[in-house]
Amino acid sequence: MLFWVLLAAGLAARYAAGRPRLGGALLFCVPLIDVVLLVTTVLSIRDGVEPTVWHGLSAAYLGITVVYGHRTIRWADAKFARRYAGNAPPPPPKLYGRAAVLDAWAGWFRFLLAYAISVGLIFGLVALVGGPDRGAPLLVWLNPLTKVLVYSLIWPVVTTVRPGRAPDRPADTP
Repeated sequence: MLFWVLLAAGLAARYAAGRPRLGGALLFCVPLIDVVLLVTTVLSIRDGVEPTVWHGLSAAYLGITVVYGHRTIRWADAKFARRYAGNAPPPPPKLYGRAAVLDAWAGWFRFLLAYAISVGLIFGLVALVGGPDRGAPLLVWLNPLTKVLVYSLIWPVVTTVRPGRAPDRPADTP
């Protein structure tokens, strides 16, 4: 939640309020939330707090934000820049052919990286608490993360089999 609050505040300060330095400082704080979350999770478990599903969620969240956080910030910044600074819209992506196949697989491998980071953090926390017996609440997150990984494989496979064709050009264009 704090990720989105700082992201919105940073972009609002940068574009809507015309304070680019303040906006940049707030946007710089967005990834620091991940560091604070990781440190508080580890300290909580090291202090002897019984691990819960919420500790596992923080590990899953961290893996995802490490991989997707920067892309999300860039995407939102481009939207705000277009709306408030009058920047030109980005060129539309090619959603057909080889470009579509490469984009679909790149997206899946991006999630595979997020999955690997999340699972690594979860197993790290399990090792920190003393093993799978005490770390069972942390391991709960392996199931949904693995399901998303497997189900998301459908899109690149389907796109590889049927990548689509370029849109037909009107007769009057060369």
